[in-house]
Amino acid sequence: MRQQQGEGGSSNVFSMFEQSQIQEYKEAFTIIDQNRDGIISKDDLRDVLATMGQLNVKNEELEAMVKEASGPINFTVFLTMFGEKLKGADPEDVIVSAFKVLDPEATGAIKKELLEELLTTQCDRFTAEEMTNLWAAFPPDVAGNVDYKNICYVITHGEEKEE
Repeated sequence: MRQQQGEGGSSNVFSMFEQSQIQEYKEAFTIIDQNRDGIISKDDLRDVLATMGQLNVKNEELEAMVKEASGPINFTVFLTMFGEKLKGADPEDVIVSAFKVLDPEATGAIKKELLEELLTTQCDRFTAEEMTNLWAAFPPDVAGNVDYKNICYVITHGEEKEE
């Protein structure tokens, strides 16, 4: 891991992650920070959840999410929260946890259209060919859902699970 000097005598959260991981978290933070003010607020969470089809999230649920942080959620706090949650987690658990954000009902699947939209419009965008390859390897079910746990397994183990 890349080491950097801590600020003010405390350990530096940026030293917990590889530079590529920090960039991926920054891209995720930018997606969640809908109003682009550098802070993730209840309104940002409400807006990003609405884009994923979660239209009736209770204010109390949003408050509970924001209160997981000790103060305003800027990028450093966001990264620290991930560092604390991911300590000791294996790579598959980390990836599954990321997908669970898109699966609030914990069904183990997400809509093909949502995944395709995110992969082709955000961050390191997938090409049409990459999307074709993804759907060939992980075809959605008849309802149009994709089993993200299987995708996570293949990403971390390089092969499909034996049934």
